[in-house]
Amino acid sequence: MNITGRVTADAQVRNVSDSRTVVSFSVAINDSYKNRAGERIEQVTYFDCAYWLSPKVATILTKGTVVELTGRVSARAWTGKDGEARAGLDFNTSSIKLHAGGRKADAERAVPITERAALEAKPLEEDVPF
Repeated sequence: MNITGRVTADAQVRNVSDSRTVVSFSVAINDSYKNRAGERIEQVTYFDCAYWLSPKVATILTKGTVVELTGRVSARAWTGKDGEARAGLDFNTSSIKLHAGGRKADAERAVPITERAALEAKPLEEDVPF
């Protein structure tokens, strides 16, 4: 199955045993449709994702990044601490394709603040002929 959505928070790397690590992240998928009355209905579906192949991918899975994921979906149900029934969708990810960067990717492309301050402090050359 393929899903495309935005990462909702920076990915976390967890050690689940001595030799295994998992990258955990959440993806939101926005969908909209018109109901019988012609009103536009917006619906958001959240998936809790796990990626087991490489922990290095966590550095690029930042909040706001648009990703296309391939993998298996499963549903889970539990009773919360308040006694209410809860449900969620899990996505065991086998492939990740990036479509747009999130916060950290944008920050890495920006000029570092020390260089930007140095550029702003330089006096402009007076080469205007009038």
